[in-house]
Amino acid sequence: MEFRWLKQNQAAEAIVVFGGWAVGPEVFWHLDGEQDILFANGYADLDAELPDLSGYERISLLAWSFGVAAYAHWQQGRPDPFQRKAAVNGSLQPVSRGAGIPPAVFRRTVETLSPESYQQFLGRVFGAPQDAEALDVEARRAELLAVERRGDAPQMRFNRVWISSGDKIFPPANLARAWAGQNVSHLDAPHAPFDRFAQWEELF
Repeated sequence: MEFRWLKQNQAAEAIVVFGGWAVGPEVFWHLDGEQDILFANGYADLDAELPDLSGYERISLLAWSFGVAAYAHWQQGRPDPFQRKAAVNGSLQPVSRGAGIPPAVFRRTVETLSPESYQQFLGRVFGAPQDAEALDVEARRAELLAVERRGDAPQMRFNRVWISSGDKIFPPANLARAWAGQNVSHLDAPHAPFDRFAQWEELF
């Protein structure tokens, strides 16, 4: 895992984004706001530490897709710096028949991973065909296997949970079960719903 700044202008607030698997920060570029943005991805290991964020008045967390469980595993045993947390189309049980991606579907993704299957995956993520992207098959497969091996993340509450009705990665009914009793908002959108938003603040 690594943290890198997407925007750093000594703002009053920092948003730490735990992104999804095999999708870069480009999905967030259009979001506007004064906040500084720190992006985390690459979940084969969760050894990275946050940079010093003590100068910020507020620190917020946005976790998307596999970033939700990765964040919760990463947070365990570390001080929690976040005043508010939002989860988007992800689960603390990332591989689960009833609350995440069904194990058979996940296993098929691992076993058939190729540049061609990755393009199909991106089409499901965005709800439309995407331009061809390069893929390090073995590195991405290792990341999936690490997600599977870590299993369920510790339970925790989020201030806001988003579930997309058109999610073709995490079944929406599974996410509804996973987040029962939390502050859930529903979106008519695909797995990557960020084009429905203009400002970072709208996600919280």
